[in-house]
Amino acid sequence: MASITLAVDDKLKSEMANLLWVNWSELAKEKLIKEQKLREQLEEFRRIVSKSKFTEKDADELSDKVKSSMHERLKKRGLL
Repeated sequence: MASITLAVDDKLKSEMANLLWVNWSELAKEKLIKEQKLREQLEEFRRIVSKSKFTEKDADELSDKVKSSMHERLKKRGLL
């Protein structure tokens, strides 16, 4: 397994030293793994979206239909 070293300012180092029960290596590792997964998910999202033919105009039309439908539903229930 590879190893990395991080530089932190003196104030942060002092604060970290006061929290002896924290496993800083494990905490940093978990955060890095989480960030990597998030990046992978974002890349997958961008890959999928790049193939989409759904336009902003389509989104506006869909939004209008949803609003209209919700308005009618609320109106029928007497909430408007």
